Amino acid sequence: MTYAPTPQTIPTRYRERARYDRDTVHRILDEALICHLGYAREGHPVVLPTTHARVDETLYLHGSTGSGPVLAAGPAGLPVCVTATLVDGLVLARSALHHSMAYRSVVVIGNARLVEDDAEKRLGLDALLDHVAPGRSTDARPPNRRELAATAVLALDLVKVSASVRDGGPNDEPEDIALPHWAGVVPLRLEAGPPEPAADLDPAIALPSYLESYRRPR
Repeated sequence: MTYAPTPQTIPTRYRERARYDRDTVHRILDEALICHLGYAREGHPVVLPTTHARVDETLYLHGSTGSGPVLAAGPAGLPVCVTATLVDGLVLARSALHHSMAYRSVVVIGNARLVEDDAEKRLGLDALLDHVAPGRSTDARPPNRRELAATAVLALDLVKVSASVRDGGPNDEPEDIALPHWAGVVPLRLEAGPPEPAADLDPAIALPSYLESYRRPR
């Protein structure tokens, strides 16, 4: 299953890096901890970092009732561009021009709607918690009415979607191969350290099993 390419999701450069299969897109969105939400406010572009979670073919975005995107969202939704990026390594070439990064990214374009239904809002908020730590939504106090009223969730359907993947080593020019400069890849990985309990945590509360060997899905 793939997403249909559109004029908005076909890159103008490096088209060979574009991916439209759902598996690649879903894996990147599920691994990335944050995304960047771009929209227009009073004629100016604004890009904000936020948390997200994918539930099937819907991307939920966390916000507050007083945030710009929520205030700007009208009945027809808010035109947005959402990006999520994972950096897997530094690609060091012999020439300055060919330095790059190994990365995986997703771009989603569409109209984000404000989630008004209480049941869907709770679904989105639970998904946001579980995206950070699977199982956390059932291991935390649920939001009360006041907290629900102060929290906003935007929903964006995965329709206009593309992924971009750059892997492998440097692409040096043939005449540069003999130059006396190191070339290759420096791998980068996000790794979790040992969980650190809060200073006021009851010592009798054991570390949850979902944190014992925490790692991001890939």
